[in-house]
Amino acid sequence: MTAIDPTAHLTDEQIEELGRELDAIRDEVIASRGEKDAAYIRKVISVQRKLELTSRGILLFSLFPPAWIIGTAGLSVAKIMDNMEIGHNILHGQWDWMRDPKIHSTTWEWDHVSPAEQWKHSHNELHHTYTNVIGKDNDLGYGIMRVDEDQKWHPMHLGQPLWNFINACFFEYGIAAYDLELGKNLHKRRRNNPEFRARARAVGRKIRKQVLKDYVIHPLLSGPSFLTTLAATFTANLVRNIWSHSVIMCGHFPEGVQTFERRSIKGETRGQWYLRQMMGSANISGSKAMHFMTGNLSHQIEHHLFPDLPSNRYAEVAVKVKALFEKYELDYVTGPLPKQVFSAWHKVFRLSLPNRKPKVKAPAKDKELVAA
Repeated sequence: MTAIDPTAHLTDEQIEELGRELDAIRDEVIASRGEKDAAYIRKVISVQRKLELTSRGILLFSLFPPAWIIGTAGLSVAKIMDNMEIGHNILHGQWDWMRDPKIHSTTWEWDHVSPAEQWKHSHNELHHTYTNVIGKDNDLGYGIMRVDEDQKWHPMHLGQPLWNFINACFFEYGIAAYDLELGKNLHKRRRNNPEFRARARAVGRKIRKQVLKDYVIHPLLSGPSFLTTLAATFTANLVRNIWSHSVIMCGHFPEGVQTFERRSIKGETRGQWYLRQMMGSANISGSKAMHFMTGNLSHQIEHHLFPDLPSNRYAEVAVKVKALFEKYELDYVTGPLPKQVFSAWHKVFRLSLPNRKPKVKAPAKDKELVAA
């Protein structure tokens, strides 16, 4: 493909003006946060906990197929809620302004094998800072896939559809692995580093805790329903993992979403950072229920522009953000879930193969933005 910069028509002054307009949107939401927002997150947490407790109670009788189906479905939804709308957003500091020590990014721990502190570093500090920058953003391709035609193709890339499917099924473990940056830290000299060993032990402790809760204690409490409860819990975790993986892929990997070279962010201004978030993210259209079950990451563009704003405000912010896309003649990448999933997987398959024809290099741009 020919490298084309979809932002080439913007002047530096326009980019900085865009940044100021986005800052104004953020400031407006921050100034209007209040009790209605606080009541929202408290209600969501209450509903999630009641749903999980009820579902686990029903699974005590999971020898009976109707109880297994209802309990498994409820537990799956509860786990999705815990990870997406609650855990992910609390750990972003979206609710720190409430000053509630029970709902705060420094105290929250989630139903996930990746310790919250490690996830916050790899996700909040690295992914959101270096969004879609090849070699800097571990979330881009999860460190196991070729994500851009400029990347050198290797025969191992032929297997990336399979690697991606396996990663989807065990996504929480995949996240823990690249939080640890296992790819580079398994080298003997690196794996003996005290800091890495401490982080690895923390992950090990969290995995043991999760396994004990999900696959030992609760099944044992089910007595005669031990095996069926075990199967239900595994199924719920599988559903949660595949759903989370799909939502995140749709937010960063469909056709039309841009990737960036390392040198493109040298000396990056606030306006240019905003522009990279806009070009490096995609949304999922759908109902209020769809947005809720994605943790409002269906508004991935808005989330990447304003990761610390309350998630329940993204829908109203999206209207203003889309207007700015139109004003500055930029492509607002969005679509229903099936379309975005197909687009993302099509890209996974396409980039697993060597480039079919030589790439025509476009004239060098200051931002060096590459269409993938």
